[in-house]
Parts: sequence; C-alpha cells; structure tokens
Amino acid sequence: MTNHSLTDFQHNPKYFVQQIKETQKTIVLTVNGKVELVIQDAVVYQKLLERLDYAESVAATREGITEFEQDYAKPARLALAELRKKHGI
Repeated sequence: MTNHSLTDFQHNPKYFVQQIKETQKTIVLTVNGKVELVIQDAVVYQKLLERLDYAESVAATREGITEFEQDYAKPARLALAELRKKHGI
C-alpha cells in the first residue's frame, strides 16, 4: 500500500491505474495529508470481499455453536416439530 496525494493522481491517473494493475497494491490518496480515498484493483477487491464473507461465516458459526452449548438454541428436529405443532402442519 502506498500513499499519494489526490492531486498527483489527478495529474496522471493512467500511471496510477497501470501501477495498481501491475503490482496489485492498494493506493491511498490523501488530501492535505489526510486519507481521503483508497483505490485498488478489482481482482484484489473481490478477494477482500471473499475473505470478509468467509470471516463472517466463521464468526456466525462460532456464535451458533456457543449459543447451542449455552442452551440458547434447539436441535433443528425439535424446533421444526414445535413449529409444526404450533401451526398445525
């Protein structure tokens, strides 16, 4: 990840796009020294989304296991049986 000013990017966007595609490194654009924008290759962004999705799935699974172990959840068969009885199915 490298930092550049937004002004530098505006002066030569083709150069920065080429650098991103070649290196697949994220570029951080700053305005008055403060981070304003992050630019990255679409492939890198998609991988980031996939990693986030995986991490969220793992977290949800862990939460479900914890709830089950603490008796906050019911086995699916029991829950479905209760729903059938409640709704006359």
